[in-house]
Amino acid sequence: MPKKRSGGGLSPTQQAAKFLGVSVLAGAVLAGIALPAFGALGLAAKGSVESFDELPVNLKTPPLSQRTTILDSEGGQIATVYSRDRTVVDLKSISPYMQKAIVAIEDSRFYEHGAVDLKGVLRALNKNVQSSGVSQGASTLTQQLVKNVAVEEAGDDPTKVAQATQQTIGRKIKELKYAIQLEEELSKKKILENYLNITFFGEQAYGVEAASQRYFSTHAKSLTLPQAALLAGIVQSPSRYDPVNDEREATKRRNTVLARMAEVGDISEAEAAAAQKAPLGLKVKKPKNGCITAVQGASFFCKYVERVFLSDPVFGKTREQRAKIWNQGGLTIRTTLEPQAQKSVQSSLKDHVYKSDKVAAAATLVEPGTGKILGMGQSKPYGYGKNETEYNYSVNASMGGSNYGFPTGSTFKPFVAAAALEEGRPPNQSYPAPYQMPYPDTVQTCSGKPWINDGRPKYTLENESESEKGPYQLKKAMELSVNTYFVQMLSDIGMCPVVKMTDKLGVVQGNGTKVPEVPSSMTLGSTGLSPLTMATAYAAFADRGMYCTPVAIESITQTVGGAKKSLEVPKSTCSRAMSEKTADTINTLLSGVVDSGTGQQAGLSGRDNAGKTGTTDSRKNAWFVGYTPKLSGAVWVGSATQKVEMTNIWIGGQFHDQVYGGDTPGPIWRDAMTGALEGKESGEFNLVSIPNPPDKNRDKGNGDGNANGGNPGGGGNGDNGGFLSGLLTNGGNSNGGNSTGGPGGGFFQGQSNGNGNGGPHG
Repeated sequence: MPKKRSGGGLSPTQQAAKFLGVSVLAGAVLAGIALPAFGALGLAAKGSVESFDELPVNLKTPPLSQRTTILDSEGGQIATVYSRDRTVVDLKSISPYMQKAIVAIEDSRFYEHGAVDLKGVLRALNKNVQSSGVSQGASTLTQQLVKNVAVEEAGDDPTKVAQATQQTIGRKIKELKYAIQLEEELSKKKILENYLNITFFGEQAYGVEAASQRYFSTHAKSLTLPQAALLAGIVQSPSRYDPVNDEREATKRRNTVLARMAEVGDISEAEAAAAQKAPLGLKVKKPKNGCITAVQGASFFCKYVERVFLSDPVFGKTREQRAKIWNQGGLTIRTTLEPQAQKSVQSSLKDHVYKSDKVAAAATLVEPGTGKILGMGQSKPYGYGKNETEYNYSVNASMGGSNYGFPTGSTFKPFVAAAALEEGRPPNQSYPAPYQMPYPDTVQTCSGKPWINDGRPKYTLENESESEKGPYQLKKAMELSVNTYFVQMLSDIGMCPVVKMTDKLGVVQGNGTKVPEVPSSMTLGSTGLSPLTMATAYAAFADRGMYCTPVAIESITQTVGGAKKSLEVPKSTCSRAMSEKTADTINTLLSGVVDSGTGQQAGLSGRDNAGKTGTTDSRKNAWFVGYTPKLSGAVWVGSATQKVEMTNIWIGGQFHDQVYGGDTPGPIWRDAMTGALEGKESGEFNLVSIPNPPDKNRDKGNGDGNANGGNPGGGGNGDNGGFLSGLLTNGGNSNGGNSTGGPGGGFFQGQSNGNGNGGPHG
């Protein structure tokens, strides 16, 4: 057996013999001689092929992966994302210095030889024998291009990358044959162009345009002689000649390239000498990859766009197909994000909730009638450090949010009212609505099997204060957010009309499942929902009953091989969720909430606006959801882990003895909406006349207190379901919202199926 060196490699003699075999093969290939087998040449080795003629004729050349640019609705850049930072340019957009430098140092006879440079092979063989090793290679630019294509095809798969770069005779043979094919099909200029676009220049830069931007903050067409020589020198060993980390070594390599350019006659000796004295002149631009670099706090929206792309079948039948397109890149994605609205959302969040606070806030703005997401942000920045998070509190779990969303409190009550109005109940419907009451004995469900109040004692609920006792009509009950009123309304119409209404409004839990048919979920908002879900549902009220599914992408253009094409994108689907009369009535009711009810601190000046407050058990969540005829928005404030009770707490530099939907999320909504609508018409509601009940001079109070207790499913927003425990189980029985059962709930917050006593309303 042949001997090997102690280091495990071949001996110098064996290396020379191996190289000679390749050289003979190269000469044979160059002459067009088919080799039936390689055994006679001593080339049979693991990784080789049995016959040159058996190799596939066509080299698969995948589209080069490029950066994807995500834009806002006005064309401003939000972020760039890429698996490989590359911008493909044609040869005319590459400095002549760069073209000459890469040829001089990598393949000076490029324009004289074919796919294989036999003189180069023999020259390299002689050098290697003299040095007793392999000190010089003989691959042409065309062969290097073939190798880079294989690496590109391998993508980020380490096994495939290793196969594409392994030092075997088999790989070399394939490289030779494919190089011949390219030389037959492409001009020298096109081969050079492809090479300069595909090769790796270090520092995450693929292709000469990305490299020019990375090292010199300029375009490839503007590269000077010293700059071009530096980049050309990097290619041989991007880590060794990295000018950012080793300026001295990079300078030596650059000067070697300049000397070689003078030697082959591309530049004069004087030009080379002058360039060698020049400083490197680096103007390094750090890589900005990924949604974490998004402007105006749009990182979470950026990730939402990515998840839309990876999940929507419009971009490919399988996730694998969609991921391949995304990773290939070259996409220009124009989104629905409106710069003015996004800036206003982030500014409001920053003013009212600090990232270091014990609680967080999330806000989303949606356009009624189109479903376009105009703004999306939260108080804790996107990231992985302290007071940062990668979870998007505004969206459902499937899109990167909470496993269950967050309990909404009384912001759910307008859905009950809309269902009742659609069932024919009058807008001045009256119920006794006492301060405290048991849940009804039975409430009808869609299945026909009624929900039964089988608690021992029976499950009960109460209003925020003892002064809140009926009878009440709908308008005042909505303004004061009276719990007992809406439970009586639910008992009257049954739960199925509410289920049908929420289905039409796209209202699902954060985990994508339907809202459970239990009275607390159907009235008091004990179910976890996302701000995007709530903003989109309320937008249907603003648009007089038309619900439009949310959309984030306006258009996508993909660049492949220099050609641009438009991709189909998801469209909003609009459908009627309720009659115009019902929507107009809800708008009238909710206008009263911001005018004289629990949402006065959220009210907008000089514009028609409406909304609803909500606060949940133990004040772990506070909401305001509201809208004008042209813009709908939802704001949530709370603890992602559902372990912080918002009493005697500092939020945004302000002390709160108790947090309400009106006094904390309300002002965030007000300021976000005000900025988003500045300079724009917001339209007018078609209000209806609702007779007022006799004035009893009651204290309207805060009216949006806790509202998650009650029947099964109603008490499950206590401390059960910690940050991780909720991944596995969903349970726990609770009294008044405090869990006595085991771990339950979502990744962020508990979600109990237990029983409990009703707390104050939201």
